[in-house]
Amino acid sequence: MAAGNRKRMRLINAALLAGVALHTLAMGMNAPVLAQDTSARIDSLQPNIPADAKLLLSANELIYNRDAETVTARGSVQIAYGGYRMVARQIVYDQKSGRIIATGEIQLVEPDGNIVYADKMDVTDDFGNGFVQALRIETTDLTRLAAETGERRNGEEFILNKAVYTACTPCNIKPEHRSLWHIKAERVIQNGRTHTIRLEHAYFELFGKPIAYIPAMEIPDHTVKRKSGFLFPKFRYAQKLGAGVGVPYYWAISPYMDATVTATGLTRQGFLLEGEFRQSFHNGLHTLNVAGISQLDRDQFTPGTVDAEETNRGMVASKGEFQINPRWTFGWNVLVQSDANFAKTYDLESFDGTTYTNQAYLTGLGKRNYFDLRAFYFDIQDADANSIEENQQPAAQVLDYSYFAPESVLGGELSADVNFTNVKRNRLDSINVLGVERFRGLEGTAHRLTAELEWKRTYIAPGGLVLTPLLAARGDALGLNMDDPGPDYSGDYTSSDAVTRRMLTAGLEARYPILFAGENSSHVLEPIGQIYVRPDEQYAGGLPNEDAQSFVFDATNLFDRDKYSGFDRIEGGTRANLGIRYTGSFDNGYGLRAIAGQSFHLGGLNSFATDDLVKAGADSGLETKSSDYVAMVGIDAPYGLMASLSGRLDEDDFALRRADATVGYLGLTWQAAMTYTRIEAQPTYGSPSDQDEIRTAAAYRFHDYWSVFGAVTYDINNDVISRNGFGITYDDQDTLFSIVYQQERDTDSSVANDWSIGARISFRTLGDIDVGDTTFDELDYY
Repeated sequence: MAAGNRKRMRLINAALLAGVALHTLAMGMNAPVLAQDTSARIDSLQPNIPADAKLLLSANELIYNRDAETVTARGSVQIAYGGYRMVARQIVYDQKSGRIIATGEIQLVEPDGNIVYADKMDVTDDFGNGFVQALRIETTDLTRLAAETGERRNGEEFILNKAVYTACTPCNIKPEHRSLWHIKAERVIQNGRTHTIRLEHAYFELFGKPIAYIPAMEIPDHTVKRKSGFLFPKFRYAQKLGAGVGVPYYWAISPYMDATVTATGLTRQGFLLEGEFRQSFHNGLHTLNVAGISQLDRDQFTPGTVDAEETNRGMVASKGEFQINPRWTFGWNVLVQSDANFAKTYDLESFDGTTYTNQAYLTGLGKRNYFDLRAFYFDIQDADANSIEENQQPAAQVLDYSYFAPESVLGGELSADVNFTNVKRNRLDSINVLGVERFRGLEGTAHRLTAELEWKRTYIAPGGLVLTPLLAARGDALGLNMDDPGPDYSGDYTSSDAVTRRMLTAGLEARYPILFAGENSSHVLEPIGQIYVRPDEQYAGGLPNEDAQSFVFDATNLFDRDKYSGFDRIEGGTRANLGIRYTGSFDNGYGLRAIAGQSFHLGGLNSFATDDLVKAGADSGLETKSSDYVAMVGIDAPYGLMASLSGRLDEDDFALRRADATVGYLGLTWQAAMTYTRIEAQPTYGSPSDQDEIRTAAAYRFHDYWSVFGAVTYDINNDVISRNGFGITYDDQDTLFSIVYQQERDTDSSVANDWSIGARISFRTLGDIDVGDTTFDELDYY
């Protein structure tokens, strides 16, 4: 029986060798075209079977022919060995010739899930040579390879004749699906020594029609992760740049370094050269980007702009992030360019935004504390040759630290926050709206150190009343070397070089949640009352305001202790907040939520009624003793329907000061949403007129993989469609085709000032072709 066992083992090994080699070829076909990696070594074509693996063989018959020296397994042959599973109608092992012949609906399932099918397999027992007929391979990444015949030669080459390759993700749930594209080749040769796959006389077919002929092409197989070579070209068009074709070249420098160099020819401006160098370390990654061009036709740009005045233009950018240890991270991203608009004009990826934030940072995160240190510089990309707006931007260094005591203090929770901010600005940043001057930033340098302690404890009284007393203490130290805002500022700006201020707060919150449970629903109604007692804000409106300029009073911040958005302003005086919160849940899937209330200034100086360099708090609804009413209500319905309404109403006549209403639906075949926003004029805050706007977006899937989408933003007061866009997309997860049109209009006229058309086609496992910008995010319209 020992001899018989050895014969069976050789039989199984040979059969498995065939399947493994077929899978190796299939995975090679799935290698990204022309751009993978030489660092990995080829896996052995031998099956990876553990030494202690157990063999399980079952068949209707197992025949040993000693005269002919053959072993035959016949009838529903099933083999399980080392994670491999193979079925066939018959397997014959000829000891004299050393050949394995498997026939009849052969199926091999490998440990990683790939499946190899064949009608006939005739191979030597070491798989040095062999022949496979009518083979088909399905991989776990949902790609498919089929061929009329396959042949193994010299132990290192596997040849497929009349092969077809495609990706077919939908086939996993729709076996009848047919992919839109295929690659057909007369011969496909995998070389195990050079780790390459060669295609001869290949055609790329789309919709069943050949659109590209490739006489010969050689690509790395699946064992190669990175390899130098050319990538798919990139296409683009811009009115002032012309049509362009970019040819990227990928360079695998080492296992830890690589680079991509792209040369783009632009019909109106010449050659744009881009490079990206990447180096990985054991704890992080560094990326270096460079780009440059010598413009051929500056007259294409608007006269007087930096685009029209510069000939040689370029940029260098560096980005790095390193994990010092599991808690600490250090990084940076920096952009330096020859002028203020190069990266944006040439639409350089990751650098084409209006504002680029240069920064270096150190971040630490513990169980009970948080540390973040950052240095900022804001690069404003515009066509202004004098870069006035960029000179108005600050260079800043900011430190934030938060700490929560691990043990309770007097039965409550103690927390601490520290903030240090240093700001330097080279030029005054101010804006005049209807004769009101707002100083968004003064020229000079200012630094502030803030430290705050807060203690709070929650008591639950008999009957369910929840009481939360609170104590907070804050101190600030400021050093000022900024120019005085001058006579246009009506407030009392301090002239001191060094200033300290403090704030002590005692507060109490009372909540009384009331539960109502019905037969098919439950409801929680929670009246809430707060009172905060504190002295007046020191130097109210008399200090620089850099981080508390944005202010909107609504239901979301009704119960905040300090409603300002940053540290530069402190809410002072005694204030009470009253409101009610409601949550409802219904068995049929509906949910309701609502909150409404009002804030009252009870004593001392109202910080929101004081003047400020940027008029923060003006026309906010908090500048009077009784604030405006704020409310929010939302409904979540089954089947994807939702709606919400929030608003601020005048405390005297309930006039609508601000409103946001949204209704949306998210279904399987279509999605839609519409938002109405109304913001009453806030002349002192810098908004001279009412703003009423309707934003809509919708998408409809009209076929299995086809959908159309569109969005419109309508400015009611100016009677103009300020933004609109629409497009069509085909996406079956293997093939993506999209065309997008977008347009923006000046809100003061109906004349279009910007439009774009973009197209993209992507083939999974092969690559993408892009023309223009196909980004279409409906959220941009909200």
